[in-house]
Amino acid sequence: MDVVENIHSFPMSKPTGFAYPPCYRELQDKEPLARIRMAYGTEARLITRYADVRTVLSDPRFSRAATVGADIPRPTAPLLHDTSILSLDPPEHTRLRKLVAQAFTVRGVETMRPRVEKAVDELLDAMEEQGPPADLVTALARPLPLTVICDMLGVPDAQSDTFRALAHTLFTGTDQGEVESTVGQMMGLIGELVAERRRAPSDDLLGRLVQARDHDDRLSEEELVNLALTLLVGGFENTAHEIANFAALVLGSPEHLAELRASPELVPAAVEEVLRIAPLSVTGGFVRIAVDDVELSAGTIRKGEAVVIDTQAANLDPAVFDEPTRMDFHRPANPHLIFGHGAHRCIGAELARMELQVAAGSLLRRFPKLALAIPRDAIEFTGGVLRGPACLPVTW
Repeated sequence: MDVVENIHSFPMSKPTGFAYPPCYRELQDKEPLARIRMAYGTEARLITRYADVRTVLSDPRFSRAATVGADIPRPTAPLLHDTSILSLDPPEHTRLRKLVAQAFTVRGVETMRPRVEKAVDELLDAMEEQGPPADLVTALARPLPLTVICDMLGVPDAQSDTFRALAHTLFTGTDQGEVESTVGQMMGLIGELVAERRRAPSDDLLGRLVQARDHDDRLSEEELVNLALTLLVGGFENTAHEIANFAALVLGSPEHLAELRASPELVPAAVEEVLRIAPLSVTGGFVRIAVDDVELSAGTIRKGEAVVIDTQAANLDPAVFDEPTRMDFHRPANPHLIFGHGAHRCIGAELARMELQVAAGSLLRRFPKLALAIPRDAIEFTGGVLRGPACLPVTW
Protein backbone atom coordinates (compact mmCIF):
# COMPACT_ATOMS: atom_id res chain seq x y z
CA MET A 1 0.00 0.00 0.00
CA ASP A 2 1.32 3.48 -0.90
CA VAL A 3 2.25 5.76 1.99
CA VAL A 4 0.45 9.10 1.90
CA GLU A 5 2.82 11.91 2.85
CA ASN A 6 1.76 15.04 4.67
CA ILE A 7 2.10 18.34 2.84
CA HIS A 8 3.12 21.03 5.30
CA SER A 9 2.44 24.73 4.87
CA PHE A 10 5.84 26.42 5.14
CA PRO A 11 6.99 28.14 7.22
CA MET A 12 5.22 25.89 9.71
CA SER A 13 5.82 28.08 12.73
CA LYS A 14 7.74 31.19 13.72
CA PRO A 15 10.38 31.43 16.45
CA THR A 16 9.38 32.63 19.88
CA GLY A 17 12.10 35.03 20.93
CA PHE A 18 15.35 33.29 20.05
CA ALA A 19 13.94 29.77 20.36
CA TYR A 20 13.58 27.98 17.02
CA PRO A 21 10.25 26.14 16.69
CA PRO A 22 10.57 22.52 17.90
CA CYS A 23 8.50 21.28 14.96
CA TYR A 24 11.58 21.49 12.74
CA ARG A 25 13.55 19.32 15.15
CA GLU A 26 10.74 16.77 14.91
CA LEU A 27 11.02 16.82 11.12
CA GLN A 28 14.70 15.89 11.36
CA ASP A 29 13.69 12.62 13.03
CA LYS A 30 10.34 11.83 11.44
CA GLU A 31 10.19 13.62 8.05
CA PRO A 32 13.71 14.62 7.02
CA LEU A 33 12.51 15.09 3.42
CA ALA A 34 9.19 16.71 4.28
CA ARG A 35 6.88 17.86 1.51
CA ILE A 36 6.04 21.56 1.82
CA ARG A 37 4.07 24.23 0.05
CA MET A 38 4.76 27.95 0.33
CA ALA A 39 2.64 30.99 -0.46
CA TYR A 40 3.78 30.92 -4.09
CA GLY A 41 4.82 28.23 -6.55
CA THR A 42 4.98 24.46 -6.58
CA GLU A 43 5.69 21.93 -3.85
CA ALA A 44 9.19 21.25 -2.57
CA ARG A 45 11.14 19.02 -0.23
CA LEU A 46 12.35 20.60 3.01
CA ILE A 47 15.86 19.48 4.00
CA THR A 48 16.54 19.78 7.74
CA ARG A 49 19.42 17.42 8.63
CA TYR A 50 22.87 18.98 8.76
CA ALA A 51 24.56 16.40 6.53
CA ASP A 52 21.86 16.68 3.89
CA VAL A 53 21.77 20.49 3.95
CA ARG A 54 25.54 20.52 3.46
CA THR A 55 25.21 18.13 0.52
CA VAL A 56 22.50 20.20 -1.16
CA LEU A 57 24.65 23.32 -0.80
CA SER A 58 27.71 21.71 -2.40
CA ASP A 59 26.47 19.07 -4.86
CA PRO A 60 26.24 20.53 -8.42
CA ARG A 61 23.26 18.27 -9.11
CA PHE A 62 21.22 20.73 -7.04
CA SER A 63 20.97 23.71 -9.38
CA ARG A 64 20.14 27.35 -8.80
CA ALA A 65 20.14 28.10 -12.53
CA ALA A 66 17.40 25.52 -13.11
CA THR A 67 15.05 27.68 -11.02
CA VAL A 68 15.23 30.60 -13.48
CA GLY A 69 11.87 31.01 -15.18
CA ALA A 70 10.33 28.18 -13.15
CA ASP A 71 7.35 28.52 -10.81
CA ILE A 72 9.51 27.67 -7.84
CA PRO A 73 8.18 27.56 -4.27
CA ARG A 74 8.83 30.82 -2.48
CA PRO A 75 7.46 32.62 0.59
CA THR A 76 7.38 36.07 -1.04
CA ALA A 77 7.27 37.75 -4.41
CA PRO A 78 10.51 37.17 -6.37
CA LEU A 79 13.44 39.19 -5.02
CA LEU A 80 16.02 38.24 -7.65
CA HIS A 81 16.52 38.98 -11.32
CA ASP A 82 17.42 36.06 -13.57
CA THR A 83 20.94 37.44 -14.04
CA SER A 84 21.66 37.76 -10.30
CA ILE A 85 24.81 35.91 -9.25
CA LEU A 86 22.61 34.09 -6.73
CA SER A 87 20.63 32.55 -9.61
CA LEU A 88 23.66 31.18 -11.47
CA ASP A 89 25.61 27.92 -11.39
CA PRO A 90 29.31 27.48 -12.18
CA PRO A 91 31.02 28.35 -14.47
CA GLU A 92 28.93 31.54 -14.93
CA HIS A 93 28.68 32.00 -11.16
CA THR A 94 32.44 31.48 -10.78
CA ARG A 95 33.21 34.06 -13.48
CA LEU A 96 31.26 36.80 -11.67
CA ARG A 97 32.41 35.80 -8.19
CA LYS A 98 36.07 36.08 -9.18
CA LEU A 99 35.57 39.74 -10.06
CA VAL A 100 34.98 40.69 -6.42
CA ALA A 101 36.42 37.75 -4.47
CA GLN A 102 39.76 39.38 -3.63
CA ALA A 103 38.10 42.20 -1.70
CA PHE A 104 36.34 39.69 0.56
CA THR A 105 39.20 37.30 1.42
CA VAL A 106 40.46 37.15 5.01
CA ARG A 107 43.47 39.24 3.99
CA GLY A 108 41.35 41.73 2.06
CA VAL A 109 38.93 42.11 4.95
CA GLU A 110 41.71 42.61 7.51
CA THR A 111 42.94 45.65 5.59
CA MET A 112 39.52 47.17 6.32
CA ARG A 113 39.57 46.50 10.07
CA PRO A 114 40.94 49.97 11.03
CA ARG A 115 38.19 51.66 9.00
CA VAL A 116 35.54 49.47 10.63
CA GLU A 117 36.96 50.20 14.09
CA LYS A 118 36.83 53.91 13.32
CA ALA A 119 33.22 53.65 12.09
CA VAL A 120 32.20 51.75 15.24
CA ASP A 121 33.89 54.29 17.51
CA GLU A 122 32.15 57.18 15.75
CA LEU A 123 28.75 55.51 16.09
CA LEU A 124 29.34 54.69 19.75
CA ASP A 125 30.62 58.22 20.40
CA ALA A 126 27.32 59.56 19.08
CA MET A 127 25.33 57.08 21.16
CA GLU A 128 27.28 57.97 24.31
CA GLU A 129 26.87 61.68 23.71
CA GLN A 130 23.11 61.26 23.31
CA GLY A 131 22.98 59.41 26.62
CA PRO A 132 20.89 56.46 27.79
CA PRO A 133 18.58 54.91 26.96
CA ALA A 134 19.49 54.28 23.32
CA ASP A 135 18.21 51.96 20.62
CA LEU A 136 21.17 49.78 19.67
CA VAL A 137 19.55 48.85 16.36
CA THR A 138 19.43 52.43 15.06
CA ALA A 139 22.60 53.52 16.87
CA LEU A 140 24.90 50.71 15.72
CA ALA A 141 23.44 47.54 14.21
CA ARG A 142 21.93 49.10 11.09
CA PRO A 143 24.26 52.02 10.30
CA LEU A 144 27.54 50.08 10.70
CA PRO A 145 27.23 47.48 7.93
CA LEU A 146 25.61 50.01 5.62
CA THR A 147 28.51 52.42 6.17
CA VAL A 148 31.05 49.66 5.50
CA ILE A 149 29.53 48.27 2.30
CA CYS A 150 28.76 51.74 0.92
CA ASP A 151 32.38 52.69 1.60
CA MET A 152 33.60 49.59 -0.25
CA LEU A 153 31.38 50.20 -3.25
CA GLY A 154 31.83 53.96 -3.26
CA VAL A 155 28.20 54.89 -2.59
CA PRO A 156 28.03 58.55 -1.49
CA ASP A 157 26.87 59.25 2.07
CA ALA A 158 23.96 61.26 0.69
CA GLN A 159 22.54 58.13 -0.96
CA SER A 160 23.18 55.56 1.77
CA ASP A 161 19.97 56.38 3.66
CA THR A 162 17.98 55.96 0.44
CA PHE A 163 19.47 52.50 -0.11
CA ARG A 164 18.81 51.61 3.54
CA ALA A 165 15.11 52.48 3.23
CA LEU A 166 14.77 50.59 -0.06
CA ALA A 167 16.55 47.52 1.32
CA HIS A 168 14.20 47.50 4.31
CA THR A 169 11.20 47.58 1.97
CA LEU A 170 12.72 44.80 -0.14
CA PHE A 171 13.04 42.44 2.83
CA THR A 172 9.77 43.29 4.55
CA GLY A 173 7.43 43.90 1.61
CA THR A 174 4.79 41.30 0.77
CA ASP A 175 3.18 42.94 -2.26
CA GLN A 176 4.81 41.78 -5.50
CA GLY A 177 4.30 45.14 -7.20
CA GLU A 178 5.98 46.94 -4.30
CA VAL A 179 8.93 44.53 -4.32
CA GLU A 180 9.41 44.85 -8.08
CA SER A 181 9.20 48.64 -7.84
CA THR A 182 11.79 48.66 -5.05
CA VAL A 183 14.21 46.50 -7.02
CA GLY A 184 13.72 48.78 -10.03
CA GLN A 185 14.48 51.88 -7.96
CA MET A 186 17.64 50.32 -6.52
CA MET A 187 18.87 49.23 -9.94
CA GLY A 188 18.19 52.70 -11.28
CA LEU A 189 20.25 54.30 -8.51
CA ILE A 190 23.11 51.88 -9.09
CA GLY A 191 22.90 52.60 -12.81
CA GLU A 192 23.41 56.29 -12.01
CA LEU A 193 26.48 55.43 -9.90
CA VAL A 194 27.86 53.34 -12.76
CA ALA A 195 27.42 56.27 -15.14
CA GLU A 196 29.24 58.50 -12.65
CA ARG A 197 32.17 56.03 -12.55
CA ARG A 198 32.38 56.26 -16.33
CA ARG A 199 32.54 60.05 -16.16
CA ALA A 200 35.03 59.99 -13.28
CA PRO A 201 36.81 56.61 -12.86
CA SER A 202 37.52 55.54 -9.26
CA ASP A 203 39.35 52.75 -7.45
CA ASP A 204 36.43 51.65 -5.26
CA LEU A 205 34.79 48.26 -5.80
CA LEU A 206 32.11 49.64 -8.11
CA GLY A 207 34.76 51.48 -10.13
CA ARG A 208 36.70 48.24 -10.57
CA LEU A 209 33.55 46.46 -11.76
CA VAL A 210 32.97 49.20 -14.33
CA GLN A 211 36.58 48.73 -15.45
CA ALA A 212 35.97 44.99 -15.85
CA ARG A 213 32.86 45.73 -17.90
CA ASP A 214 34.16 48.48 -20.17
CA HIS A 215 37.77 47.47 -20.76
CA ASP A 216 38.02 43.75 -20.10
CA ASP A 217 34.48 42.79 -21.24
CA ARG A 218 34.17 40.27 -18.40
CA LEU A 219 30.53 40.99 -17.56
CA SER A 220 27.48 42.53 -19.20
CA GLU A 221 25.89 45.81 -18.15
CA GLU A 222 22.97 43.96 -16.55
CA GLU A 223 25.35 41.62 -14.70
CA LEU A 224 27.30 44.65 -13.45
CA VAL A 225 24.24 46.35 -11.98
CA ASN A 226 22.85 43.12 -10.51
CA LEU A 227 26.18 42.20 -8.93
CA ALA A 228 26.52 45.63 -7.32
CA LEU A 229 22.94 45.39 -6.05
CA THR A 230 23.56 41.93 -4.55
CA LEU A 231 26.71 43.11 -2.78
CA LEU A 232 24.99 46.21 -1.41
CA VAL A 233 21.88 44.49 -0.08
CA GLY A 234 23.64 41.30 1.04
CA GLY A 235 26.36 43.28 2.79
CA PHE A 236 23.89 45.26 4.84
CA GLU A 237 20.69 43.57 5.99
CA ASN A 238 22.04 40.22 7.21
CA THR A 239 24.88 41.73 9.22
CA ALA A 240 22.61 44.37 10.74
CA HIS A 241 20.30 41.66 12.09
CA GLU A 242 23.20 39.59 13.40
CA ILE A 243 24.72 42.51 15.33
CA ALA A 244 21.36 43.08 17.01
CA ASN A 245 20.99 39.34 17.66
CA PHE A 246 24.39 39.23 19.34
CA ALA A 247 23.66 42.17 21.61
CA ALA A 248 20.23 40.86 22.59
CA LEU A 249 21.40 37.32 23.33
CA VAL A 250 24.50 38.29 25.29
CA LEU A 251 22.98 41.21 27.21
CA GLY A 252 19.98 39.04 27.98
CA SER A 253 22.14 36.35 29.56
CA PRO A 254 24.01 37.56 32.68
CA GLU A 255 26.13 34.40 32.75
CA HIS A 256 27.38 34.82 29.18
CA LEU A 257 27.82 38.58 29.56
CA ALA A 258 29.99 38.10 32.65
CA GLU A 259 32.01 35.47 30.81
CA LEU A 260 32.80 37.82 27.93
CA ARG A 261 33.62 40.71 30.25
CA ALA A 262 36.06 38.49 32.13
CA SER A 263 37.51 36.91 28.98
CA PRO A 264 37.17 39.27 25.99
CA GLU A 265 39.33 36.92 23.94
CA LEU A 266 36.20 34.75 23.69
CA VAL A 267 34.43 37.33 21.51
CA PRO A 268 35.24 35.58 18.19
CA ALA A 269 33.91 32.26 19.53
CA ALA A 270 30.85 34.04 20.93
CA VAL A 271 30.17 35.59 17.53
CA GLU A 272 30.25 32.14 15.89
CA GLU A 273 27.91 30.70 18.51
CA VAL A 274 25.39 33.50 18.09
CA LEU A 275 25.55 33.06 14.31
CA ARG A 276 24.77 29.37 14.83
CA ILE A 277 21.98 29.66 17.35
CA ALA A 278 20.03 32.85 16.51
CA PRO A 279 17.20 32.35 13.99
CA LEU A 280 17.91 34.72 11.09
CA SER A 281 15.23 33.51 8.69
CA VAL A 282 12.20 31.25 8.87
CA THR A 283 11.68 31.08 5.10
CA GLY A 284 14.47 28.65 4.23
CA GLY A 285 17.42 29.13 1.91
CA PHE A 286 17.37 29.70 -1.82
CA VAL A 287 15.44 27.03 -3.69
CA ARG A 288 17.35 24.54 -5.82
CA ILE A 289 16.12 22.00 -8.36
CA ALA A 290 17.63 18.53 -8.67
CA VAL A 291 18.92 17.95 -12.21
CA ASP A 292 19.42 14.24 -11.48
CA ASP A 293 18.35 11.72 -8.86
CA VAL A 294 20.39 12.32 -5.69
CA GLU A 295 20.74 10.05 -2.66
CA LEU A 296 20.77 11.86 0.67
CA SER A 297 21.06 10.32 4.12
CA ALA A 298 17.32 10.83 4.52
CA GLY A 299 16.32 9.33 1.16
CA THR A 300 16.22 10.05 -2.56
CA ILE A 301 15.51 13.39 -4.19
CA ARG A 302 14.14 12.78 -7.68
CA LYS A 303 15.22 14.65 -10.78
CA GLY A 304 13.10 17.78 -11.21
CA GLU A 305 12.12 18.08 -7.54
CA ALA A 306 12.57 21.45 -5.85
CA VAL A 307 14.36 21.49 -2.50
CA VAL A 308 14.44 24.08 0.27
CA ILE A 309 17.17 23.94 2.89
CA ASP A 310 16.57 24.86 6.52
CA THR A 311 19.97 26.11 7.62
CA GLN A 312 18.74 26.98 11.10
CA ALA A 313 17.47 23.45 11.70
CA ALA A 314 20.80 22.12 10.43
CA ASN A 315 22.67 24.38 12.86
CA LEU A 316 20.66 22.83 15.70
CA ASP A 317 21.12 19.22 14.58
CA PRO A 318 22.13 17.14 17.64
CA ALA A 319 23.99 14.76 15.34
CA VAL A 320 26.59 17.52 14.92
CA PHE A 321 26.22 19.85 17.92
CA ASP A 322 26.06 18.63 21.52
CA GLU A 323 23.18 20.25 23.40
CA PRO A 324 22.44 22.29 20.27
CA THR A 325 20.03 24.78 21.85
CA ARG A 326 22.53 25.76 24.56
CA MET A 327 24.70 28.81 23.87
CA ASP A 328 28.26 27.68 24.54
CA PHE A 329 31.30 29.86 23.83
CA HIS A 330 33.67 26.91 24.37
CA ARG A 331 32.56 24.52 21.64
CA PRO A 332 35.59 22.62 20.31
CA ALA A 333 34.26 23.08 16.78
CA ASN A 334 31.47 25.16 15.33
CA PRO A 335 30.95 24.27 11.65
CA HIS A 336 27.66 26.15 11.36
CA LEU A 337 26.14 26.77 7.95
CA ILE A 338 24.77 30.29 8.43
CA PHE A 339 27.00 31.50 5.59
CA GLY A 340 26.18 28.52 3.43
CA HIS A 341 28.65 26.07 1.93
CA GLY A 342 30.10 25.27 -1.46
CA ALA A 343 30.10 27.47 -4.56
CA HIS A 344 27.40 29.80 -3.24
CA ARG A 345 28.89 30.28 0.22
CA CYS A 346 28.36 33.91 1.25
CA ILE A 347 31.18 35.91 -0.29
CA GLY A 348 30.92 38.48 2.51
CA ALA A 349 31.25 35.95 5.35
CA GLU A 350 34.65 37.18 6.54
CA LEU A 351 33.55 40.80 6.35
CA ALA A 352 30.44 40.06 8.42
CA ARG A 353 32.54 38.17 10.98
CA MET A 354 34.97 41.03 11.32
CA GLU A 355 32.21 43.64 11.69
CA LEU A 356 30.52 41.54 14.37
CA GLN A 357 33.78 41.03 16.27
CA VAL A 358 34.65 44.73 16.20
CA ALA A 359 31.14 45.83 17.18
CA ALA A 360 30.89 43.28 20.01
CA GLY A 361 34.36 43.95 21.38
CA SER A 362 33.92 47.71 21.31
CA LEU A 363 30.53 47.57 23.03
CA LEU A 364 31.88 45.44 25.87
CA ARG A 365 35.03 47.52 26.28
CA ARG A 366 33.46 50.97 26.13
CA PHE A 367 30.29 50.30 28.09
CA PRO A 368 31.13 48.08 31.10
CA LYS A 369 27.64 48.61 32.53
CA LEU A 370 25.72 48.14 29.28
CA ALA A 371 22.40 46.37 29.88
CA LEU A 372 19.06 45.81 28.23
CA ALA A 373 16.52 48.47 29.17
CA ILE A 374 13.67 45.96 28.73
CA PRO A 375 13.32 42.25 29.55
CA ARG A 376 14.70 40.04 26.78
CA ASP A 377 11.32 38.37 26.29
CA ALA A 378 9.81 41.82 25.58
CA ILE A 379 11.98 42.36 22.47
CA GLU A 380 9.93 42.72 19.29
CA PHE A 381 11.23 41.21 16.07
CA THR A 382 11.13 42.26 12.45
CA GLY A 383 8.94 40.39 9.99
CA GLY A 384 9.60 39.49 6.38
CA VAL A 385 12.42 37.42 4.92
CA LEU A 386 14.96 38.19 7.67
CA ARG A 387 14.40 38.24 11.40
CA GLY A 388 16.05 40.19 14.20
CA PRO A 389 15.25 42.69 16.95
CA ALA A 390 13.28 45.60 15.52
CA CYS A 391 14.36 47.78 18.43
CA LEU A 392 16.86 47.10 21.22
CA PRO A 393 16.70 49.65 24.07
CA VAL A 394 19.86 49.67 26.20
CA THR A 395 21.17 51.65 29.13
CA TRP A 396 24.60 52.00 30.77
